[in-house]
Amino acid sequence: MIPLFDSLLFDLMLVILIGILSQWIAWKFRMPAIVIMSVAGLLVGPIFGLINPQESMGDLFGPIITFAVAIILFEGSLNLDFKEIKEFSKPIGRIVTIGAFIAWIAGSLAAHYLAGLSFAVAFIIGGLFIVTGPTVILPLLRQAKLKPRPAAILKWEGIVVDPFGALLAVFAFEFIKFLNSEVTLKALLLFFAASVFAVLIGWVAARIIGNAFERGSIPEFLKAPILFVVVISVFVLSDEIMHETGLLAVTAMGITMANMHLTTLHDVRQFKENISVLLVSGIFVMLTASLDPHILIEIFKPNIILYVLAMLFIVRPLSIWLSTIGTDMSIREKILVGWIAPRGIVALTVSGYFATILLDSGYKDAEILTALTFALVFFTVVVHGFSIGFIAKKLNLTTTDESGVLIVSGTRFAAELAKSVKDTGNEVLLIDQSWAGLSHARKLGLSSYVGDILSEQIEYHLDLTPYRYMLAMTKRDTYNAHICADFAPDLGHEHLFQTAFHVGKDVDSFNITGGQKLFSPAISIYDLDERMNAGHVIRKTTITKQYSYTQYLRERDDKSILLFILRVDGTIEFFTSEVELRAVAGDIIVALTSPAKTIERVKERLEVGNGNKPIPYEKIEERFSEVEKAVKPAIPGDAPLSAQ
Repeated sequence: MIPLFDSLLFDLMLVILIGILSQWIAWKFRMPAIVIMSVAGLLVGPIFGLINPQESMGDLFGPIITFAVAIILFEGSLNLDFKEIKEFSKPIGRIVTIGAFIAWIAGSLAAHYLAGLSFAVAFIIGGLFIVTGPTVILPLLRQAKLKPRPAAILKWEGIVVDPFGALLAVFAFEFIKFLNSEVTLKALLLFFAASVFAVLIGWVAARIIGNAFERGSIPEFLKAPILFVVVISVFVLSDEIMHETGLLAVTAMGITMANMHLTTLHDVRQFKENISVLLVSGIFVMLTASLDPHILIEIFKPNIILYVLAMLFIVRPLSIWLSTIGTDMSIREKILVGWIAPRGIVALTVSGYFATILLDSGYKDAEILTALTFALVFFTVVVHGFSIGFIAKKLNLTTTDESGVLIVSGTRFAAELAKSVKDTGNEVLLIDQSWAGLSHARKLGLSSYVGDILSEQIEYHLDLTPYRYMLAMTKRDTYNAHICADFAPDLGHEHLFQTAFHVGKDVDSFNITGGQKLFSPAISIYDLDERMNAGHVIRKTTITKQYSYTQYLRERDDKSILLFILRVDGTIEFFTSEVELRAVAGDIIVALTSPAKTIERVKERLEVGNGNKPIPYEKIEERFSEVEKAVKPAIPGDAPLSAQ
């Protein structure tokens, strides 16, 4: 078909628009983004013929893909911190080493005997297909809510193996050329020497740019652009010295920077993520839109279908079961991990890169690489994406009944609320963007993490699956609302909360919707912190048949704030201004009460202990601190939470 507009500018615009729109649709409807982008690219490309990026871009198509792959690999390698790898359990270490090797050999044999590729092309592409990739694994883990152990195995396998799949393909390519006598031993040794030099270039560049960041030699507004330019420069310089070593150089640069533990690296993370999302979206649409219609037909050829089935049901389970012999992985965990291995965008983009190189080198069977990769990527993402939840539940590897609470804030009230949640036996974690902001959490011995909850990188370092509720309680109301909007597809609106908007003379009025407004009555984080500083305390009251919820509401202090209910089964329900909760016998009400009410309770208890004789108010104030912790409650179940 004739393209809609014979314009390179229009094609670029449509590619970016479709890529980002696909990402948004995937986020909105909780679907794998790669599936949406695949369908969109096929519709505008080979099916309706609206665009063909490869034809319109001409000689620019290859370099654009190459640059994108280099940046994507650099971004992925930035997450490979050796300090975290040292903490791996035995199964993870085995899977990313022995398991990856078995997957390479078995996958290569399957590509040769089933897909019909030559040994050379099969072993090259087999190295690439060991990758799973965090870009597809992490959304699946959120969706399935796996238990921490299998989730950690799948997550870190994707992160560790992802940067090395392309490098394994590069080394296999050079070694195959040597075996076919296309290059001499001297040339092969020269390639390995150039590879070592590429690693050195990446290491030196990382050290220079990292130290410049730390010393403040580069202004804030130039950090991200300079890093971007240095990555491209390292890639091109290394590739010009020896072809195919550029990917190794940028990967070495990323790993080096990851292990320098730069305090300023998070400053450029937002820009890096934005670039990565744009590139991944755009490149994937470019590749699928450039597919020839006959490639779509090839996908359904028996040899390609057999290859995909072999990768799903033989190669992956075999690599997991053999590599984890002698480890403490259970049979259920082996079944799940042996089934879940979706290939992602990196596999398709890098395979397109190698398809061009192999065809230029005279390997004619490389023509089906794109069809083969697309079939493997599409089928694994769809099949694994829609089966992980069902299989995990059948294997009892999900955490569906958790009441963990993730609090995005570091204020004093947030820390005290987190402490009250922890005292109920539920998981709790506080996240704030600054170390200093979490000082209250550290004083109370609470789990905390420094970072931006809206950053994609948060999922590389934290397992968010144990947390059913998210409380956005920062002092930036719009930020709280954005957090709730961003996590709505994952957690659901009923599990997202934010403190009431703070409106004052220094705050511009705004119209924005977010999560449910926390507590009853709804109150801003500013007011909550003020009350904590004024001496208000978090108390809990047990509802009994003799002391009903109605009686509790009638007798409670007018200034008290209802926080949450701890149900008999151990789950938590937060009070909001939108839903009215009811407590029954056995439930515990947790509320923020005024010091006057607390002193009144202490007075009642002391009078009971003193034969109901009045006690001077001054004596109560003097003894308040120690008595409140020591005396048993006079009203059924009523006591400071810290006393339990």
